[in-house]
Amino acid sequence: MIEELQGIIHSNPEIMGGTPVFVGTRVPLQNLIDYLEGGESVEDFLDVFPTVKREQVIAVIEAGKLKMLETV
Repeated sequence: MIEELQGIIHSNPEIMGGTPVFVGTRVPLQNLIDYLEGGESVEDFLDVFPTVKREQVIAVIEAGKLKMLETV
């Protein structure tokens, strides 16, 4: 997992079988990706998953952006 996501995303075999989740929740990272790929907004995601903080979502998006810029 990229360093920028430490403290934001967590993977533990004891929590949802090791699926990466937002820290402090049982909400998988994949749910955010699915929402965004499906054309939903960050607001929609946060409304459905209120345990996830806006700062966590922004950090994930920023980390993804930085990773993409490194590989281009």
